[in-house]
Amino acid sequence: MSQHDVIDFSALERELQAAVESERRNRRENEAKLRAVGQRVAYDQFRDLVLACHLKPLEKKDKDGAPRKQPWNPVAPSNK
Repeated sequence: MSQHDVIDFSALERELQAAVESERRNRRENEAKLRAVGQRVAYDQFRDLVLACHLKPLEKKDKDGAPRKQPWNPVAPSNK
């Protein structure tokens, strides 16, 4: 067997994972585009919807009474 006949499975796995993630991103963006067209939004709103399509809404447990891990403005003095 020559050096050219050896398959690098780790590189093949990385390439596959990149292709799968790219396909997921393309599908998400296309679905967002179709929703935006259906809503007949202006171009700026269309662009924002497509750019934000990877974001997921907060669940109730994420926002109700849960302590904040990151303050809104970490530079502002505390009122405590």
